[in-house]
Amino acid sequence: MSRLTDRFARLKADNRAAFVTYVMAGDPDHDTALEIALGLPAAGVDVIELGMPFTDPMADGPAIQAAAQRALHAGATVASTLATAKAIRAAHPDTPIVLMGYYNPIYARGVDRFLAEAVEAGVDGLIVVDLPPEEDDELCVPALKAGLHFIRLATPTTDDRRLPAVLKNTSGFVYYVSVAGVTGAKEADASTVGPEVARIKAAANLPVCVGFGVRTAERARAVAAVADGVVVGSAIVERIASGDAPAQVLEFVRELAEGVHGG
Repeated sequence: MSRLTDRFARLKADNRAAFVTYVMAGDPDHDTALEIALGLPAAGVDVIELGMPFTDPMADGPAIQAAAQRALHAGATVASTLATAKAIRAAHPDTPIVLMGYYNPIYARGVDRFLAEAVEAGVDGLIVVDLPPEEDDELCVPALKAGLHFIRLATPTTDDRRLPAVLKNTSGFVYYVSVAGVTGAKEADASTVGPEVARIKAAANLPVCVGFGVRTAERARAVAAVADGVVVGSAIVERIASGDAPAQVLEFVRELAEGVHGG
């Protein structure tokens, strides 16, 4: 099994949800971002989503948009993002790493080159939010052939007619966007998320992780009770933006982890 499927299998055997965290590579600078990322597994993180800085992150709210700008202004590039992933892999051989971002930087670098570099860096999967299933030949199919998971997003507007197309080449897990809108805009409601998670799981033999709208340990605990995993991004990124030291950010992550694993 891959690191990602192995991690979810182990968590399922332990009757625990996965805690997935998003941090932007290079935010607020390379060294600080790397220190935070390297500390995530010890803080209770099961899967690391590493954001790839991009100038026009259309699916993201103000917090992650600002994080991308800080990272870019500090000199972050695709190469430095891959270097961060490689450093995480060296320090944490078993922790799954998923790169999350947009297609433009990948296209500019060259798909074949990017995929080869991602595999060499120890990346396990990709989330590329602006490539629909109709464009699978662009990146999804080549990524799968290269041995990378391609993780697709389902949303509250993904109805039963659309869902099969979304799930067709998805692997690793399904990322369920709990609210309509951009990242960090609203809070996830476990009572409405639960039936949607069940609907997706009935159509796909994959774990379903819920993100977009989980900001507190209490909310994480509630969502963990109805999903296979909980994703937190904006709330962590906001701590970084506020100037919290890496130790403070990681303490907040630890609190969230306790919420997820206590659920």
